[in-house]
Amino acid sequence: MSDSPYADLDRPPLHEAALRGALVRPGGLWRDVRVVRETGSTNVDLAAAAQEGAPEGTVLTTEHQHAGRGRLGRAWTAPPRSGLMFSVLLRPAVPVERLGWVPLLAGVSTANAVRRMTAWSEEGDRFFPEPGDRPRADVAVDARLKWPNDLLVGERKLAGILVERIGGALVVGIGLNVGLRADELPVPTATSLAIEGAPLSDRAPLLRAILRELETWYREWTSLDGDPETSGLRPAYKDLCATLGRRVRVELPGGETVEGTAGDIDQDGRLLITTDQGRERAVGAGDVVHVR
Repeated sequence: MSDSPYADLDRPPLHEAALRGALVRPGGLWRDVRVVRETGSTNVDLAAAAQEGAPEGTVLTTEHQHAGRGRLGRAWTAPPRSGLMFSVLLRPAVPVERLGWVPLLAGVSTANAVRRMTAWSEEGDRFFPEPGDRPRADVAVDARLKWPNDLLVGERKLAGILVERIGGALVVGIGLNVGLRADELPVPTATSLAIEGAPLSDRAPLLRAILRELETWYREWTSLDGDPETSGLRPAYKDLCATLGRRVRVELPGGETVEGTAGDIDQDGRLLITTDQGRERAVGAGDVVHVR
């Protein structure tokens, strides 16, 4: 990593004081925002802080993460300042059976923020709808969700989300490819906002947009005791989900594989699959493959 944060002008650094000034306010969800130059994993660091009593609303982001993990323990790495790598600490006071909605809530928040930050008005100007608005069609980056919470553009992965439970807290880690170039992609099935032609390269406005969207959804969801229907979370998720209506293969944690058509998301956030034998199967965890 270069000693100068301005070595690559297409990848400007994040400024901690500016982010705090924009996001930390009386009565708001976000209590502290920290930017570190480099770390192994923001999730690991924030999990340690949670065990030491860090408050809900703590945000940790890094310019370079060299030991990040995705779902199922997969590595998640990117060149310095080429993406957003951050974690947030939440302590939702909702029934434990509804905590499974947090990864989906984070997915909706991130997808909506990406979509609205790349939206255009009829006059060709940038368009900034309010957090919580329904998805628009006139976007430069049509970010969708693969169940449960991977962000896709088409069939290429734009972002990953990992939620870990630490005692009574949840650490939500988000990794989003922003300025990653084609020759820097770790796998050919990945993509970035730059590759998709997004009209922005500065990560700070995008980080602010994701955190504000996350706060909007989280406040509504927790105020309604985690109810995914009355809070609008389940309908919003279904609007953005690219998995529904598709033929899928799901590799379950125990090694079993389920194949069929993804039909719905139930009240617990599980994917409902109609198997080839005509039976409906609810899947709460697994690795989904969209079958062509």
